[in-house]
Amino acid sequence: MYAVIQTGGKQYRVEPGQTVVVEKLPGNAGDQIAFDEVLLVSSGDGGKVTIGKPMVAGAKVTGQIVEQTLGEKLIVFKFRLRKNYVRKNGHRQELTAVKIGAIEA
Repeated sequence: MYAVIQTGGKQYRVEPGQTVVVEKLPGNAGDQIAFDEVLLVSSGDGGKVTIGKPMVAGAKVTGQIVEQTLGEKLIVFKFRLRKNYVRKNGHRQELTAVKIGAIEA
């Protein structure tokens, strides 16, 4: 069984027991979380597939927050040729690791 959920402006294909790293969600490690924006639910090997328009009515994916973490550092470098303009910045995205528990359709 799997589902496609939407969170943080992105879509993820999730299965029970899988750990997914998504954009930061409120909560601490060990907290339960529910994803209500479910776009697709499949019962598994060649079984029934339910596609939402745009969301599947009554579907919900639950999980548990494993950790709040930071992504790898990205360097943002800007410059303008012959204009004496140079800017260097770093960025680390805040992320949340979620272990998927159950898919309810």
